[in-house]
Order: sequence, then structure tokens, then C-alpha cells
Amino acid sequence: MNDKECDKIINVINHTMSLTFKLNEKWHTPQKVREIFSEIIGVPLDESAWIIPPFYVDYGRNIRVGRNFFMNQGCTFMDRGGINIGDDVFIAPRVCLTTINHDFHPRRRKATFCKPINIGNRVWIGMNATICPGVNIGDNAIIAAGAVVTKDVPTNVIVGGNPARILKRIKDS
Repeated sequence: MNDKECDKIINVINHTMSLTFKLNEKWHTPQKVREIFSEIIGVPLDESAWIIPPFYVDYGRNIRVGRNFFMNQGCTFMDRGGINIGDDVFIAPRVCLTTINHDFHPRRRKATFCKPINIGNRVWIGMNATICPGVNIGDNAIIAAGAVVTKDVPTNVIVGGNPARILKRIKDS
């Protein structure tokens, strides 16, 4: 690994690991949690955000969060492909957002490839849900607990299952 770009990425990952440890090692005030999370993502987090640690992340600098964001404990974000979260989004405990995948071929599996995750406004993601690389979630959607989302989710629907499928349409009133 004599690639200068790779070295930069590894340096960011190591710095993010130290910040994640700092966030998770003890209790902090909500303001301090926002400060540490802001340092992880590299931009100020809105004052309306509420995050309950622990939180796990691999890179951190590719996360963007809207207003009135709530994230419960034990969530994991693998963000090298980019994670964009809209306004008024609620994320339950132990949700995993992963933008990274590996090649299916065993000899090429060492390399990773990334696709962004985009989450619209007023989305609720239930406990233990997994959002896979390249998924776009439409406004007002609900992701049921335990869902594994491998494809885009339209606006105003509830999805659940593995793989997730539409369970119900939501009336926008």
C-alpha cells in the first residue's frame, strides 16, 4: 500500500476511530455529543440533532445530516460512498447504513466498491434495519424493524422483510 491517496484515507480512518472511541468511552452532554459527531463528519451538526451513543463509523467525512435528526444507540455507518440524510429523520437502535461492498468473485474480493445512500425527509428507520449500498429512500417512508433494504424505497410507503418489500402505502395528509 504505497499509494498516497490510500495513505490519506487510512489517516482519516484512524482519526475517525479515535473520535469514535472518545464519543463512546463515557457519558457526554447532548451538546458534547453533537460537537464530537460534528468533528467526525467534518461539518457542524445542527443544534436540533439528538444522538444517543454508542455510534460506530468507518470514515465519517462522507455523512451529511439534515435538521431535527435523531439517532438512537448502537448504529453503524459505513460511509465511504456517502450517506445523505434529510430533515426530520428518526433512526432506531442498531441500524446499519453501509455504502461499501465487495466483488462476488473470490480473487477480486479484496477490493471494495462504494455507492451512496440517500435518505429523504421525515423517514423513520426501525430497529436492526440494514440499508445496503446505492439505496435511495423517499420522503415519509418507514423502514420496518429488521428490514434489509437492497433496492430503492418510494415516497410514502412502509417496507419490511429480507429483502425489504412494500408492505403498505402511507396516505400523505
